[in-house]
Amino acid sequence: MSATFRISAFGDEIAPDLDEQLTTLRSLAIGYLDLRGAWGKNVLYMEDDDLTRVAQTCASHGVKVACIGSPIGKSPIAEPIDFEADNLRRIFRVGEVVGCRNVRLFSFYPPDTSTNERYDEYVATAIERLQTLTDMAAREGFTLLLENEKGIVTDTLARCEAVVKAIDHPSFRFIWDSANFIQVGEAGVVERGWPMLGEAIGYVHVKDAVLSDGHVVPAGEGDGQLPLLFSHLKEAGYQGTVALEPHLKIAGHSTGFSGADGMRIAAEALRRVMADTGCVEVR
Repeated sequence: MSATFRISAFGDEIAPDLDEQLTTLRSLAIGYLDLRGAWGKNVLYMEDDDLTRVAQTCASHGVKVACIGSPIGKSPIAEPIDFEADNLRRIFRVGEVVGCRNVRLFSFYPPDTSTNERYDEYVATAIERLQTLTDMAAREGFTLLLENEKGIVTDTLARCEAVVKAIDHPSFRFIWDSANFIQVGEAGVVERGWPMLGEAIGYVHVKDAVLSDGHVVPAGEGDGQLPLLFSHLKEAGYQGTVALEPHLKIAGHSTGFSGADGMRIAAEALRRVMADTGCVEVR
């Protein structure tokens, strides 16, 4: 089976205004959007009127929402799960309005995030909580996509593997982010990580980073082994989206910023990696 690669991007890395985000994406021949924020509002806190405006603006630019970049799971693991269950219900409403059934989420903050040495103690709790959210998603016809990130339970390859294999449900898939793995010190990340997580990958965030200090660079210019990742995806017949999240100017806690020029650099770098590995973009 041949692989298909759709390119999407986090529009709020370009500008706060959605029209400006989409104009830039269309100038880069990108027809998909990861919706995390617009007009200074996080997607979770958009009112219904905002969502209608998002849907209309995307339609006018000929752009589809590929994934809802929700902040669900960036919350304390000790907090009652009802808090995030209510947030997820709101995100379901977002998805219905903007026409997207993919939802990015995270695996919660342990009590002490100053070091990840004791994060293993919270894997079972994270699994239980994510299973609750997965059951909700399955009932509503949504797919949850778990992102690896520093500061949350699933920061390392081993903990990501433990969680995705424990839940093992078609409504729960994994977002691979090489840069985030690099920033917690995972060397040889694709070489080691593909056998552990390759079958669970349902989405890819495209950014790269340098192992020595964790700073973010365009795809293929760091230690994230993105050419190897794309070669594996191609060989596995990957069917899905690769989303630009460049963080080339600002790599913040809950967002990032690249500007229009940074997004152009990121898109060009991604397409070079794809061309070098024989991965064909579907538009």
